[in-house]
Amino acid sequence: MKRGIPMAWHGLNRMVTGWLVLLIVTFASSSINAEPVNADTNPGPILLVMGDSLSAAYGIERDEGWVNLLEERLGDDAQVINASISGETTSGGLQRFTDLLGQREPDIVLIELGGNDGLRGLSPNQMQANLASMIEQSQDAGAQVLLLGIDIPPNYGQAYRDAFTGVFHSLAEEYDVSLVPFLLEDIALNEALMQSDGIHPTADAQPIILDNVWPELEPLIEPLLETTHQAAVQ
Repeated sequence: MKRGIPMAWHGLNRMVTGWLVLLIVTFASSSINAEPVNADTNPGPILLVMGDSLSAAYGIERDEGWVNLLEERLGDDAQVINASISGETTSGGLQRFTDLLGQREPDIVLIELGGNDGLRGLSPNQMQANLASMIEQSQDAGAQVLLLGIDIPPNYGQAYRDAFTGVFHSLAEEYDVSLVPFLLEDIALNEALMQSDGIHPTADAQPIILDNVWPELEPLIEPLLETTHQAAVQ
């Protein structure tokens, strides 16, 4: 399901200040989310989530986060490893990625990074290069990739915003990977689904995030689950 990036930030003046520091939060809580959601070994596919605070359950209970909800949906059929760190940039993610890829040997890599790059005004070209490296490494290791995109506020200027959001579409096309253009679709403008800081989604928003991800993830994981089930009955 290829959706265009919405004009989600127009009229978002009240929340712009908060979004200036979106995902740029203390790293003190990062270590609790750099572990497998489901640490039990199983023969099913392994999913590695490389993200920032949007995937690290910032400000809510860890078991309420969308990554944990994904693990619950998959049950014992798959292992979900959440290597997300609040405040992470694509550069920081890339520095950790090679070791994680080698250690975990995932079948699917979900990359949810870039928000901090945009909100810090970092170069979209460098962001694209960092994400491209993670995609290339994943594909070289035989893993499928799902790219989870994000948008930035309009006060960054339309030219920079277009360049930023265009990175996700360019990478999806160049490397033929699945894309969720805007992870916070139907969330970002709904005050009831945002925490009091106006920055991070609430626990109630997490099932919606998963619903945004699932239509692109399901076609990737279903064949792997079928193969696992067939092997189990032989």
